[in-house]
Amino acid sequence: MIDGFGPEDRSGLTPVDGGRAPRPRRPAAGVVSGGPPPGQPAPALVVADDPATAAVVTTRNLVKAPSCTVSEQHAADGSAQAIVINAGNANVATPDGDAHALALASSAAQELGIDTDAVLVMSTGVIGVPLPIDRIQAAMPAAVAALSPAGAADAATAMLTTDTHPKQVAFRLSDGQGSATIAGMAKGVGMIEPNMATLLVVLATDAPLGTGLVRQLLRRAVKVTFNRISVDGDGSTSDTAALLATGSAPTPPGLDTLTRGLHAVCADLALQVVADGEGASRVAGVTVRGAATESDAEALARSVATSLLVRAAIHGADPNWGRILMALGNAGVEFDPRRVSVRCAGITVCRFGVAASFDRGQAAAAMQRDEVTIEVDVGSGGAQATVLTCDLTPEYVRFNAEYTT
Repeated sequence: MIDGFGPEDRSGLTPVDGGRAPRPRRPAAGVVSGGPPPGQPAPALVVADDPATAAVVTTRNLVKAPSCTVSEQHAADGSAQAIVINAGNANVATPDGDAHALALASSAAQELGIDTDAVLVMSTGVIGVPLPIDRIQAAMPAAVAALSPAGAADAATAMLTTDTHPKQVAFRLSDGQGSATIAGMAKGVGMIEPNMATLLVVLATDAPLGTGLVRQLLRRAVKVTFNRISVDGDGSTSDTAALLATGSAPTPPGLDTLTRGLHAVCADLALQVVADGEGASRVAGVTVRGAATESDAEALARSVATSLLVRAAIHGADPNWGRILMALGNAGVEFDPRRVSVRCAGITVCRFGVAASFDRGQAAAAMQRDEVTIEVDVGSGGAQATVLTCDLTPEYVRFNAEYTT
């Protein structure tokens, strides 16, 4: 984990099965219908035994997927019992998108024997292509039949598009008050830029949480994790993160432990998303310190993390601090360039706005690691923020030039 991203204090947080999703009674199931070719939807289901307290956060893109709207509407009362996910087709900018999103919820509800408004919907994939709703509905009975305490890995696989592998994290949380589990799965590798990303995230806990608290915890965790990652600077139409709290843990831990646990799950999933970025060969954590406010620090860090020139330099293991200063100056935040210091991979390359004395070969070698840090101090205050990004590679360009073909 890159320093500054995720909770500093992980005491009482124990990874479950190496950090993979746990096996509660009936958490999830996914069915990949015969291993469809890329771009074809495969339904996945996440189901709780009983209605759970629920909250969702969706994209801020003005072109918003109908799945996001349906999930917002169905979670408005703070309750949900199931999530249906299709990958390969975003169901965006199509004539029947709204009806198809509702049909996904309705068909899942019918097979599960629950109300339609108890089902949240997530869709991801190509934009502008009509959703093959008949095929997905036809596969729904098999998805329900496949529900199993061991089904989380199948669901995490069924929700993928161009990802190279499933992304799962789980922690057992314990303190003097009690214990609970928080688990999550995510997909996303491209069209990643706050807020949030081409990102689907399913989070679940057995802790008993009220509606207001679930919403507060989810929004707070998303703000400092999924909203602080970028692969290519393009915000998706379909981003959705959902949290279900079943309340089955008889003696849950305290609020501080629960908050840190959810933060850790989201941070670890966010790091996996960036590390699996299309064409990425290394992850970079951009931390800005000494800003006047946290929002200033975030804006400065994001400007560096989304700079194509900086990301190209990261790919080339080039400690080109001039590009970093350039990106800081484009952030729309006031600071004194003469007070800026920059460290690349732990080596000071700029001090007080001018070149520091450093061994360029040593710095280049340090930047060849899988995880690289860029640390900036702007000398304006005491606030800081970290944004994750990845290098810009020829493979990213090739992949996205051929994506719909």
